[in-house]
Amino acid sequence: MDTIVQALIMGVVQGLTEFLPVSSSGHLIVVPFLLGWDDAFITSLAFSVMLHIGTLVALLIYFRDDWLRLIPAGLAAIRDRSLRDDPDRKLAWLLVAATIPAALVGALFSDIFETQVRQIGLVALTLVVGGVILWIADHVGARTKGMADVSFPVALGIGAAQAIALVPGISRSGISISAGRLAGLEREAAARFAFLMATPITGGAILFEARKLVTGEAGVTVDAGPLIAGLLASFVSGIIAIRVMLGYLRTRSLDVFVIYRFVLAAVVLIVWLGR
Repeated sequence: MDTIVQALIMGVVQGLTEFLPVSSSGHLIVVPFLLGWDDAFITSLAFSVMLHIGTLVALLIYFRDDWLRLIPAGLAAIRDRSLRDDPDRKLAWLLVAATIPAALVGALFSDIFETQVRQIGLVALTLVVGGVILWIADHVGARTKGMADVSFPVALGIGAAQAIALVPGISRSGISISAGRLAGLEREAAARFAFLMATPITGGAILFEARKLVTGEAGVTVDAGPLIAGLLASFVSGIIAIRVMLGYLRTRSLDVFVIYRFVLAAVVLIVWLGR
């Protein structure tokens, strides 16, 4: 199959699964495995991370009104050394706090996450583990709080959960939404906070991997055509996925994603053991 087509498929997969609680990093390992692709660039971690540029742009565009408020508010809090009971100032610094755990874990253990946890069997296992966590978080206890109720300890807790998603198959959005639900947030509020806090950590990961591509540390040659195709596909599908996910969670549970994760894990294990 032409690498442009493969890149387009990978871009669509990235865009959809980045915002659905099913693990984009896991899918970017599983899809080439199931389809038998072996192109070094398409299957590289570098290409997977760079596809996040498309979904990062989707986040920035979809939540542009939020960021146009939050960035000035966060800077004003620094200037005045006070949150002044301003919800935008508070939210801006909650997002900063939520970013810290994943940034620290990613920086300290990047080599491990890049080389030791990208095995297909482990992805099948973490798909199941993440599904169990998602189901428990969505069904246990009352979940009625909004984003205004998020405190700094809760933000740090959600951020710590996000750090776990560096393991493929767990899902950044899935584990972050789960942590928000366990903290008492309603589904849409948990998803919205998860999507907002994904923006800075995704941007940092892109810069980190871009540096490795430029210096040659990534060990792959950048193929401009497939990269552009993948980025465009991830951007378009990402915008669609954000809108669909937030609308879906207003009235529905996360059960369909739990079932999907279990079914995909079973398929992966059957194919893996068969080979």
